[in-house]
Amino acid sequence: MVVRNLLIYRHTWYLLLAEVFEPVLYLLSIGVGIGELVGRVPGLGDPPVDYSSFVAPALLATAAMNGAMNETTFNMFAKLKLNRTYESIQATPMTAQDIALGEALWAVLRGTLITTGFLVVVSVLGLAHSAGTLLVLPGAALIGFAFASIGLVVVTYLRNWQDFQFIQLAMLPMFLFATTFYPLGVYPRWLQIVVECLPLYQSIELVRQPSLGHLGTQLIVPVLYLVVLGAISLRWAMLRIDRALTR
Repeated sequence: MVVRNLLIYRHTWYLLLAEVFEPVLYLLSIGVGIGELVGRVPGLGDPPVDYSSFVAPALLATAAMNGAMNETTFNMFAKLKLNRTYESIQATPMTAQDIALGEALWAVLRGTLITTGFLVVVSVLGLAHSAGTLLVLPGAALIGFAFASIGLVVVTYLRNWQDFQFIQLAMLPMFLFATTFYPLGVYPRWLQIVVECLPLYQSIELVRQPSLGHLGTQLIVPVLYLVVLGAISLRWAMLRIDRALTR
């Protein structure tokens, strides 16, 4: 499945550039533009970090999330429900579980490639201040794994294109509230607990902390969170996809 997708994207690689372009717009308009008005963000180090340096790691995590999630929802929905691509693939020795695992691996690779492209932009803009920024790439792979697995589960429940509105209904509030643009401390404690349970919040912490030079045990929680979430979701997805392809 990974090789098949690589052969297809060899001719449509420019679509990945379009997904790099979106976080760049957010970074320039909000991180840099509004950052001129905000100045520095206190409470994250001494001295306080620039607002653009605060936002950039969050957008890197978001790029990994969107890159993986788009592949296992939008693109996979067409293969599963419209083009019936997997029905012909099942004529080969590949099983439904092989298909699920292959699509998840490809989505991880896709999300990591998009994050790498955006990381290059962040570095050119001078927003990569720590050697810990190099941990963004393995972090992006883990984020991609978690959200690719979630996407595999979600796509099996989608009935038509209109159902994608429910995905946006969940993704947009998470993008806005998961400390993408402001720190956790601005919320009351009860809301902080809710935000800390969001997978995007844990993804942002996994990328933001090393990007700001904070390496330590605080990374254990987001790593474990995403590993467990991804493993459970992938197993669930395998069962759902096997049922969808054999009924």
